[in-house]
Amino acid sequence: MTVSAARSAALSAFDLATAQDVFALRRIGQSAAEALGMDRQDQVRIATALSELGRDRLGCDGLTVAFTLPPGPEPVLAVVFEWDSGTKAAPDLEPAARLLNRVRHETGGAHETGAAHETGAAHETGAAHETGAAHGSGGARERIVAEHPLPAAWSDTPAARLGVREALRRHAPMTLADDLRAQTRDLIATLEETRAQREELRRLNDELEETNRGVLALYTELSQELEETNSGVVALHTELEEKSNRLRETSEAKTRFWTNISHELRTPVNAVVALSRLLLAAGSAPLTEEQRRQVSLIDASGQTLFALVNDLLDMAKAEAGQLEIAAAPVDLRALVGQLGAVMRSTGMPEGVALLTPEPGTLPVTVTDEALLTRILRNLLSNALKFTEKGEVRLEFAVDPEAAGQWMTFTVTDTGVGIPESELARVFEEFYQVRGPLQRAHRGTGLGLPYARALTELLGGTLRLSSTPGVGTRVEVRLPHRPGPRPATPPAPPAPEADA
Repeated sequence: MTVSAARSAALSAFDLATAQDVFALRRIGQSAAEALGMDRQDQVRIATALSELGRDRLGCDGLTVAFTLPPGPEPVLAVVFEWDSGTKAAPDLEPAARLLNRVRHETGGAHETGAAHETGAAHETGAAHETGAAHGSGGARERIVAEHPLPAAWSDTPAARLGVREALRRHAPMTLADDLRAQTRDLIATLEETRAQREELRRLNDELEETNRGVLALYTELSQELEETNSGVVALHTELEEKSNRLRETSEAKTRFWTNISHELRTPVNAVVALSRLLLAAGSAPLTEEQRRQVSLIDASGQTLFALVNDLLDMAKAEAGQLEIAAAPVDLRALVGQLGAVMRSTGMPEGVALLTPEPGTLPVTVTDEALLTRILRNLLSNALKFTEKGEVRLEFAVDPEAAGQWMTFTVTDTGVGIPESELARVFEEFYQVRGPLQRAHRGTGLGLPYARALTELLGGTLRLSSTPGVGTRVEVRLPHRPGPRPATPPAPPAPEADA
């Protein structure tokens, strides 16, 4: 702190010449800290630190002490001890440095110490000496500057400074006994405060221990619940795994049953159908009308049973993974042409038209021809079966958004449609939608599930949408890999061999 700063900021200054002056310094320092709004602990720290510094420097020539509030970014109480150089060894700052924020020792040239003190602030106690006159004759001076920060609530106003000056004045002369009694009172107060803090700390520790016990109990309870939950999850997982194994075994047994029973039924069904057709052939022995009607019924029932056996066998192969994909270039012109000819030759409902794409719009694609034929045949057959008037349309398109890597077959009809409540079940095996046409056209309920199974086997998807009274739309989306055109024209349609 410069001399000019001390001159402008000094609150009080006095000489330190006797032990009584040091006693008074302790009380003055505590009063100043109290007037500045510091708490009890800071008051004791400042009083004790100043007492230690005063005792250490007592006996130095021209020893003075000044209380100041220097200007600066950080408001602090600064206490400056100043004396003539060379009169005593270097000061011991460690005790005070442990108690205050900053303590430093400065050496320099001559200071006009008399100008740094306010003469009006001299104590009227007799213990402190007025310092209106300059010390020495301008020789070198040393000083200790002890600083401690002010409380955040301190407001540096003229009235506040006046209150601090008044606090610095009101101290009677103190003897050694008075100082010891004052120190004892301070020590007792500090001990009381320490004991209160210790009691508060003990109470907080008890509360913390109680909280810890509660947390530990909660953790134990949660751990037990988690362990029980984990045990339940493990048991549930084991049960689900057992059920999954049983379902898999049941499915495998169902597939084996379908395969075996289908093979066993095909031979007698083939015999029934063949013998019925022989009896109805033109070159066979003449039959009465009743016999012809009964044989026709046998033939129709045999064909229905034959279709059921074939569907069961195909579904069994698909579920068992025994249907192998034989990918090869397929001319869709020949496939669609053959399929349309077969569907029209088997009997079209009156008033229903079957529309197929123009041959020139159909490319060559690499896929399994037999599986693709079965998919489209099932969808067209299903659409024709439940359409009384209007049309059944087969459309083809290559998806432009997928860079031509996907193709779509769409079958739409103007039939009775499917109620929304039944849409979720049309792909269940053996399920048929209720309705008058369903009663007239009995089926196996395997057409749509079989078509979707084959579509997924080829790496595609099958989606169905329908509106009652308007019609049904089935979209089959399959991978498309263009292939070369055959050098020879497509072969004439040939019936598909039995599976």
